[in-house]
Amino acid sequence: MKFNTKVIHAGQHPDVGTGAIMTPIFQTSTYVQESPGQHKGFSYARGKNPTRQALEQCIASLENTKHGLCFSSGMGAIDAVIKLLKPGDEVITGNDLYGGTYRMFTKVFAPLGIRFHFIDLADLDLLALTINAQTRLLWIETPTNPTMQIIDIAACAKLAHQHQILLAVDNTFASPYLQNPADLGADIVMHSATKYLGGHSDVVMGALCTNSTELYDRLFFIYNSCGATPGPMDSFLVLRGIKTLHLRMQRHCENGERIARFLYNHKAIEKVYWPGFEDHPNHLVAKAQMRGFGGMVSIVLKDADLEKTFRIASSFKVFSLAESLGGVESLVNHPATMTHASIPAEERIRAGVVDNLLRLSIGVEDIDDLLADLEQALES
Repeated sequence: MKFNTKVIHAGQHPDVGTGAIMTPIFQTSTYVQESPGQHKGFSYARGKNPTRQALEQCIASLENTKHGLCFSSGMGAIDAVIKLLKPGDEVITGNDLYGGTYRMFTKVFAPLGIRFHFIDLADLDLLALTINAQTRLLWIETPTNPTMQIIDIAACAKLAHQHQILLAVDNTFASPYLQNPADLGADIVMHSATKYLGGHSDVVMGALCTNSTELYDRLFFIYNSCGATPGPMDSFLVLRGIKTLHLRMQRHCENGERIARFLYNHKAIEKVYWPGFEDHPNHLVAKAQMRGFGGMVSIVLKDADLEKTFRIASSFKVFSLAESLGGVESLVNHPATMTHASIPAEERIRAGVVDNLLRLSIGVEDIDDLLADLEQALES
C-alpha cells in the first residue's frame, strides 16, 4: 500500500457493529470481561483503547515500522525513551534542539544521573570521538529546530550500531511524508503529533514507532505504568488529521519553497535557513534522505535588535505569532523568548538561535497572501 492510501486506510476498518467508515470514539475507561483476565484485548483504557490503537497502527504504517505508541504529548514520548536508561548512562544529542527537549534532558534527567552531550551532529568525526563506553542513546532531530540543520540519519545509524547504541530520531519537522528514519536505520522514530500529523492546531499528542518488538515491549511497559497516554477524542482528531497529511504536506512544501526563495535576497534578511538551498551545508544529505524540503523556514533579520525583532514579529496579519508549528495556518515564532527560552543564552547563540531569528511555519494559505504579509511586516 502506497503512502497516499495509507494515510486514509492504515489501521482503520469499518466498525463491525454499525459499518461506520470512520473509527468510532471509544469514550470508555474500562471494558467488561467475560471472566477474570478473559477479555477482548482491552481491560483498562490507560493501556489500550480501540481508537488509539487504530491511530498507533496508522502512524506505524506511515513510518514503515511494526509498532506504534501514542502519548499525551511529544514530551511524554521523549520521557518514555529516556526512561529506557539508568543512572550512569550517557546520551549524545544535537546542539540545536527543541527547547522543551533540552529542558527535560538537563533539568529532569541529568539530576537523576544521566549525562547528556550536546554537539554538532553534522560533524561525524566529532560524534565518533564523543561516543564512550557509557553511551547508550543517540538522539537526533533532523531538520533541527530552529536552524534547520540536516543530520545524516544513515551515517549516524551505522556509527551508533557499531557501538550497540540506540538511535532515536525526532521526525516532527519532516513528517513521515518527507522522511522515514526507520528505513535509514533508526531504532525509534518520535513525533510531536501535535504538529504535521494532527495538522489543525487542535490537539496535543506524541508518538513513538519502532521495528523492534523488544523495544516496543519495554516502551509499552513505561507507557502503561507511567500513564502519559492520550484519550480517545484526541486520538480521533489526529487520525482524522492524518487523512489529509499528503495533501497538506504538498502545499506546505510548495509554499515553503516560494517563501524561502523570496526571502533569500530580501534587503531586510541577513540569513535564511532552509535545506532546499544548494548552499545549505548538508543540502545533498537532505536531498538524499528526504522527499522534499518541508514547510519550515527560519530567518535572521538584518540589523535588528530585540525591539525591532519584536515589532516585526507582531506586525503580521496572516501569519499568527504563536508557539507550535505544522498546522494549516502560518505561524511566526521568536525562539529565543518562546520555544527555546529554557536554553541558556550563550548556548542558544552558539547554536545560531540569536535574538533576531524568527521561525516561520508555512501554512497552506494562498501564497500571494503569505508573500504580501511577509513584505508588509518586514517593511514595518
